[in-house]
Amino acid sequence: MFDAVLPLAPAAQDFADAEDDGDAGVGIGSALSAEQRRQAALLKTGALQNAILNSANFSSIATDEKGVIQLFNVGAERMLGFAAADVMNKITPADISDPLEVIARAEALSQELGTTITPGFEALVFKASRGIEDIYELTYIRKDGSRFPAVVSVTALRDAAGAIIGYLLIGTDNTARKQIEEERKKLDQRLRDQQFYTRSLIEANIDAIMTTDPAGIISDVNKQMEALTGCTRDELIGAPFKNYFTDPLRAEAGIKRVLAENKVTNYELTALARDGKQTVVSYNATTFYDRDRNLQGVFAAARDITERKALDLVLQDVNVALGSAKVVAEKANQAKSDFLSSMSHELRSPLNAILGFAQLMETGEPLPAPSQQASIDQILQAGWYLLELINEILDLALIESGKLSLSPEPMSLAEVLLDCQAMMEAQAQRAGIRMNFTAPEGPAFITADRTRVKQVLINLLSNAIKYNRSGGEVRVKCMPALGAVGGRLRLSVEDDGEGLSAAAIEQLFQPFNRLGQEGGATEGTGIGLVVSKRLMELMGGEIGVRSQPGVGSVFWIELQQADAPQLDAVTNHLASPPGAPEQAPAGVATLLYVEDNPANMLLIERLLARRADLRLLKARDGRQGLELALTALPEVILMDINLPGINGFQALQVLRANALTAAIPVIALSANAMPRDIAKGLEAGFFRYLTKPIRVDELFATLALALQERQLGDATRPALEKESS
Repeated sequence: MFDAVLPLAPAAQDFADAEDDGDAGVGIGSALSAEQRRQAALLKTGALQNAILNSANFSSIATDEKGVIQLFNVGAERMLGFAAADVMNKITPADISDPLEVIARAEALSQELGTTITPGFEALVFKASRGIEDIYELTYIRKDGSRFPAVVSVTALRDAAGAIIGYLLIGTDNTARKQIEEERKKLDQRLRDQQFYTRSLIEANIDAIMTTDPAGIISDVNKQMEALTGCTRDELIGAPFKNYFTDPLRAEAGIKRVLAENKVTNYELTALARDGKQTVVSYNATTFYDRDRNLQGVFAAARDITERKALDLVLQDVNVALGSAKVVAEKANQAKSDFLSSMSHELRSPLNAILGFAQLMETGEPLPAPSQQASIDQILQAGWYLLELINEILDLALIESGKLSLSPEPMSLAEVLLDCQAMMEAQAQRAGIRMNFTAPEGPAFITADRTRVKQVLINLLSNAIKYNRSGGEVRVKCMPALGAVGGRLRLSVEDDGEGLSAAAIEQLFQPFNRLGQEGGATEGTGIGLVVSKRLMELMGGEIGVRSQPGVGSVFWIELQQADAPQLDAVTNHLASPPGAPEQAPAGVATLLYVEDNPANMLLIERLLARRADLRLLKARDGRQGLELALTALPEVILMDINLPGINGFQALQVLRANALTAAIPVIALSANAMPRDIAKGLEAGFFRYLTKPIRVDELFATLALALQERQLGDATRPALEKESS
């Protein structure tokens, strides 16, 4: 068996040799002293060798010349998990090494040294056997099969004659260093990836990007900056930032501003390229720092805004043009409104005479003969139809011009339905159509303009009657809208008419399109549904239709549901109209009518001739009307608006300013029938605002209210005067 005794350490061997070479004449005492020193050195060297061999931090494996393990120290046992008895005189170090690595080492050495080296132990000690220092990395395999990287140093052991008697393999566990190296590699790769990512971001940016030091010297740029200036990256780095702009002082001021304020945005500069090309850029910049918050310089991005500047100029021109066009459009719209108002007045004035005198003839004494009554009926029918057409055209024009005013409020749907039923019952009876109104279940309130809702419902009811079959029925129902968000009520009007095809429904809401009924006997304007649709949209509602040819149609509207309004008793009392007087006033009341149109004056004169309780005073212009008002002090005044000299509004101001006439109710009677005209008249202080053509029943009802108002005022005036005195 191989003796695991290593040669003496060089220092100890040299010391021993020096002792052997001493003077031969030295005495016995001196020789004994030298021998003792030699033995001491040997003991010291042996102890050192034993400490190394038995170190737990190093695996020391000694083999014979054939590679069979002869020594397996404590460190080797700890690292590899084998006991010394498991491996000594049994295996070689190649048996506890990664076989693939051993093969790879044999191939590499064969190429390096130009000789064939057999995989196995020879590959592990080949260099050492040739006297070449050999330290390499190798993976050891533990007894349990686990693996760890080791750094192995191989030394050939020789006898006194220099012949190899074995090999010493000293290994250290390289796991920690490997892990550190792997982590370092990962960190290095992450750093490279981050640098690549950052660079990619910079290069992918559409803006010209650059960095400068605090002095404004460029330290880095991207490709866009190269393209902007026409210079290479090497040419730009190290050059002053300001050199690449048409206004260097402004560019330098931009850098200083960033340093002072930490950032700057939308700072306009004009870049100057090498070839003289100028580019307007929006310059945005901020300061940047190192990890210790030391200022490093300025990071700047310049975006090409040349096209935007050009577009801004175009937009400015467009805005100017649009402004001019808006002024023109507003003037045109105003002209349109003025024209509509004027047209309304001009159409209503003659129509007032036609309808007024026809009503006068219809109720005259003696009553007209049957043939005359038929003619009067035709006049009235045509006149009221013409008035309906005028109203619908004006409504449509107002809606399209955006000048239609609405007054949305919570309102009872049941009340609206009752009003509409009363208004349409006579028309339904004449046509032989039954009307069936189903009352809503429980309180049903909607938020809408009361007048406009009634206008839409009357239009739908009128169509359901006109286009129904003989003996048919109109059914009106109210129910919650299915699938509607926020709580809506749906009101549907069903008829038993011929129904509509899908193609007809698509054309239903087109102005003046009567779907082929133009030549039929049923009158219509072709505007009512269009106006209804626009009104519903303005009130936040919807209108729709379902129809089946041969079965009938269902037109429906939906409006937002509302809570019932809470009114206290006082409000209800004040809001209620005064009751009718118990008896007619004594004497005859005087009515002053101020009108410049002879036909209209004659109509009122004929109507009032039937009233023994009224005396008519006539004035042909505003000034004459004021004179008669001051001298006669009439109980009520009818006032036209468009009068020669001073108009109706000016005359009303004069009457209100005079204590003698301030309390006289003044009723406006005008052909200016636009909603804004009516609102303006009521705001000015007219008692009521009636429009031409005159409806006789409406006129007499308004006169009755005005006379009643005057009587109440006269009755309370003495008490008030006494109280004030």
